Amino acid sequence: KAIILSGCLGTRLRPLTLKTPKSLIEVQGKTLIEWLFELLKKYGIRDVILSVGYLADKMRDYFTDGSRFGMNIEYVEESPNKPLGTAGPLRLAKNMLSDSFIVSNGDELKCINIPRMFRLHKRKNALATIALTTVDDPSQYGVARLDGSRILEFVEKPKRENAPSNLINSGLYIFEPEVLDYIPDGFSMLEKDVFPRLAKEGKLYGYPFSGQWYNTGTLELYEKAIKEWKDIA
Repeated sequence: KAIILSGCLGTRLRPLTLKTPKSLIEVQGKTLIEWLFELLKKYGIRDVILSVGYLADKMRDYFTDGSRFGMNIEYVEESPNKPLGTAGPLRLAKNMLSDSFIVSNGDELKCINIPRMFRLHKRKNALATIALTTVDDPSQYGVARLDGSRILEFVEKPKRENAPSNLINSGLYIFEPEVLDYIPDGFSMLEKDVFPRLAKEGKLYGYPFSGQWYNTGTLELYEKAIKEWKDIA
């Protein structure tokens, strides 16, 4: 199964997101989530949980049960007035998850070889594996410090010359169900509350990939994605 986190307000994309959930904005004729569906279907993954919050009814009305997209969709819903962060919504899906699962942000475009990433995840006996993408200037991101493929820590927004690598979190993960036990109640963030603990215990790994990756978090980045995105290869 895959969980797609798609409940955020998308404030940096206003006015586009005043009446439209961020994950429903379009790039080249498809919503951001439909592009994620294309990635998942490429590797035979059709069972998806959509974590919704802001304008949740519009998400449910658009995707319904997923059948018209070739997917099987279930939903978990957080209150838009009490957001749960990037980790909290996963607890809502705990009863739906009994095996290794994928988590993806719903506002990025990405091309990742998921089976290859999964093999690394299993070979290293990881509890969590993060897909890492390369950027020219990592100073605006959390940057991975690695020992082989094991992630020792993320250095948040380092000066360019001090960055331990140019590998950053791409917003796609493979988790074992045990990761859910690391998530506290209420609002919590994978990046601040979960990954540091897993790294300290030596259970967090990274999978660098060279495929396309576009963040659509601002109007400028969204325009860049519209111009440059090249479909799911």
